[in-house]
Amino acid sequence: MSDATLHATDQNPDDFAVQIADQVESFLVAVTEVAKGDEPGSAVPFLLLEVSQLLLAGGRLGAHEDIVPDERYEPDPGFEPDVDELRENLARLLEPVDVYSEVFDPYEPRKAPVPARISDDLTDVITDLRHGMVHYRAGRTTEALWWWQFSYFSNWGSTASATLRALHSVLAHVRLDQPLEELDGLDTDQGIGDDTLEFEAGRVMAEEIGGQPGLGDTARR
Repeated sequence: MSDATLHATDQNPDDFAVQIADQVESFLVAVTEVAKGDEPGSAVPFLLLEVSQLLLAGGRLGAHEDIVPDERYEPDPGFEPDVDELRENLARLLEPVDVYSEVFDPYEPRKAPVPARISDDLTDVITDLRHGMVHYRAGRTTEALWWWQFSYFSNWGSTASATLRALHSVLAHVRLDQPLEELDGLDTDQGIGDDTLEFEAGRVMAEEIGGQPGLGDTARR
């Protein structure tokens, strides 16, 4: 799709750029709306779904041939909204399970897990996606695709993947009725040892998730 036809009313829904932009926009809108709420029980499974769908777009970008931008230097995208409020809302919403442990590169041996936050990760991903969306909305389609592909490999792909594992772990422990051991005092400003760490889901989160339709009971234990 050429930049000149970006805003045409007859956009082809099968066009690669249109599909990627739609998935990115869907994620941005969905996570922003989740952050406005006050129901962590429904937020966790919904975020799991949204991050999973976003990673499908990332996989498509990763499998695509290298996208070469039209210009040597990136055009100034202009104003980009601050994400501090979004981060704070997500941290409040996910407080019982926000901190988790992650190994950054599974191919680097003897790397100890480090603490991370789901709220930080989601806003980090959103910052990358919004940057590309500014280009897309300005009609710079190739620039947007280049940025989304480049930042998928350099940042948001691994960040979203780590977040997906954390969200999956929360739901798996709740649905399988396997309480998480308490992680006493872990914060992202602290270092941690080599032992495998688990984070505290909290009774409140377990009860709220368990109260959601289809999430409370399982047929098998």
